[in-house]
This record gives sequence, structure tokens and C-alpha cells, in this order.
Amino acid sequence: MVGSWRQGLPSWMGGVATATRKVELDKNMVKEESLNKESSNSQISHVDLSFGERAFSAAAAAFISAVIVNPLDVAKTRLQAQAAGVPYDGLCQTGCCETSTTLQDWKYMPSSIRASVSTQPTRSPDCTCYRGTLDVFYKVIQQEGFSRLWRGTIASLALAIPSVGIYMPLYDIFRNYLEDLTIQNAPSITPYIPLVAGSLARSIACFTCYPIDLARTRMQAFKHGEGGVKPPGVWKTLTGVLSPVKSANNTQPFQSYRILWTGLGAQLARDVPFSAVCWASLEPLRRRILSRMGNEGSAPSIVGANFCAGFVAGSVAAAATCPLDVARTRRQIEKDPMRALKMTTRQTLTEIWRDGGIKGLFAGAGPRVARAGPSVGIVVSVYEVVKYALQYQRYYNPLEETAS
Repeated sequence: MVGSWRQGLPSWMGGVATATRKVELDKNMVKEESLNKESSNSQISHVDLSFGERAFSAAAAAFISAVIVNPLDVAKTRLQAQAAGVPYDGLCQTGCCETSTTLQDWKYMPSSIRASVSTQPTRSPDCTCYRGTLDVFYKVIQQEGFSRLWRGTIASLALAIPSVGIYMPLYDIFRNYLEDLTIQNAPSITPYIPLVAGSLARSIACFTCYPIDLARTRMQAFKHGEGGVKPPGVWKTLTGVLSPVKSANNTQPFQSYRILWTGLGAQLARDVPFSAVCWASLEPLRRRILSRMGNEGSAPSIVGANFCAGFVAGSVAAAATCPLDVARTRRQIEKDPMRALKMTTRQTLTEIWRDGGIKGLFAGAGPRVARAGPSVGIVVSVYEVVKYALQYQRYYNPLEETAS
């Protein structure tokens, strides 16, 4: 029947009919392949990874982020330390203190002397009075060398890899568990689960890795290495923090180690709200971007959606928590060990407001926001890509896992 119908048609119409059928078949095949691809991508994304595999994904993301954004971290710390009264060598006023002078010597200098120092109009070529992020970059490169912009990178990696390696997997685990729990029992609070999961995960990671963060801040805040002397590393910096406290508390050696968690309250006061704001805005934004992009499982869509959502969420959270970051920095760079142990976050914020007002509370806000946006974007997107790669390998090579 079909054959006789085709024989009665002109040759060119028969060709068109054949071509049309071929196109329809091709379209159906493409649709079927697309459905199969989406189905397999959905199955891959639901492959469960172990904590170690999630930690590996997070460590890879943290490594890339720490190396790229470290100069902005140095700029932020220098601006905040300067606002706190840290006297750098070559400061723009005459009669300034040496770098080894404690923060207390500067902060509690008589007001008449301090006013005369701060109003000196002369500026030397070696002036280290930082006026902004780009000015920090220029003066650090000119006076200390280009590599000093990556000062504390080893500490950043030593902090970021275990910290993010704990933080991101725990966030995943807490979020998945609590979402499953609330969907069944209390669906109305499910949208708030990212906020709770992020806060819990960040608190655990922060407490575990805090001494390394203390060392990193001190390494970035103070200038070292003048005259070819190698600047102290993480271990030497922490030893320098412990030494005066140990000598004062010979009878209570374990009590001395409290100094390594100086400023933990300020760190938690900063990081818990940061994580809450970040994840509460990141998750809905990421889902909205993915739903608009379609083809949810492809690598480009995962990278783009996670980076954009992370960039926006990280920037907003960094701006909102900047005063708490300034308080944390000021507590970490305090050189008087007895005062450092007695300081509270509330007292520190009051001091910052008294000394510098709103400007003091947002010291270093520019580099902090500029660092947090790409940092969160890189960490979240690389984490998801590496995690997807591990899920893909697990999905298509299940025999290797069972054999091992």
C-alpha cells in the first residue's frame, strides 16, 4: 500500500516524503537520547558518596580558592590591622613605633602624642599608610616583594583544606538528613534547613581548625622578613603566641593552650551568621538558575549555576558580617596575652565603634567582599564538579567498588 502510493507520486515528492520521515525519526531519536541522558544524569546525581570522597571534593575546591584569592585576604587583614593601630615600619608619620611594638603601646599612647603623630603632613617614599586595596597591593609589592601578596598561603591551605574538607561534607550530610526529616514531618520549615545545616557545619569546622586561622591572621597582619630574614611559618607563629603565656603559667601548662583559641567567640559570631546568610540565599538562587537553564546535570550548567549563586551569596554574606570580621581580626592580633584572654567580642566591637565609628566597623570591607564572592563561587562550583565526577565514576564503574 505504501509502496504503490509512493510509485504514483513524482520522484521529487517521494524524496521529500522519505526525507521528512527520516527527519521525524531523527527527531524522535534525539528526544529519546535526551530523555535517556537526563535520566542517567539524574541517577548519577543521586549516587551516594562517602564522607572521604566529599572531603576530597571540598579539599580540591579549597586549594584552588585559597591560592587565587589570598592577595585580597592579605589586603583585608592589613587594612583592618591598620585601623586597629598596628604600627608598620615606615608609617607615614615621624616618630612611629617599630613593628615589634605591641598593639597596646599604640592604642593607649597619650592622646596629645597620638594626635601630634597622626597629624604629621610629611610622607616619605617608604610610607606604609594604606589607603585602599590597590594601595596595599602596590606598597606590599614595592616594599616587600610580589610574593608577599601570598603571605600566609601555606597557612591558608593548611586551614582551608581541612576546614572546607569538614565544612562542605558536613553541610551536605546535615542538609540531606534534615530535609528528608522535615519533608515528612514539618514541610513548612524545609526552606530554612540550609540555614541550620550551614551554621552547624561551620561551627564544627571553625572550632577544629581555629589555631591555624589565628596563625594565618598574624602572619598576614605583621611585616616580617626585613633584611633577608625568613619570616616565621605557621608553627613558629603559634609557638610565639604560646611562649609568653607558658612562661607566666608554669604550674598550669594545659591552661596556656587556651590562647590558641583567642577570638574563637568572634570567629563563631562571624562565621555562623555568614554561613546562615550564605546558604539561605545560595540554595534558592542556585535552584532557580538551574531550573531556568534546563539540562540540570550537564557540567557547564553545574559550574555556571554554582559559581553565580556562590558569588552573589558570598558577597552579600561578607558585607553583612564585616563588623564581626573586624572584631575577629583585632582579637587575633592582640599581643598582650592576658588582655587577649579577657577580651570579649562585645567589648571589641565597642572599642572599634569608639575609635573609628562606622568606618572602623567596615574597615577592609572592599577586599573582604571582593574576596568572598569569587571564593565562595569557586569553592561551591569546584566542589560540585569534583563530586559529580566521583559520582559519574561510581555510577559507570560499580564493579571496581564491589571488587575492592
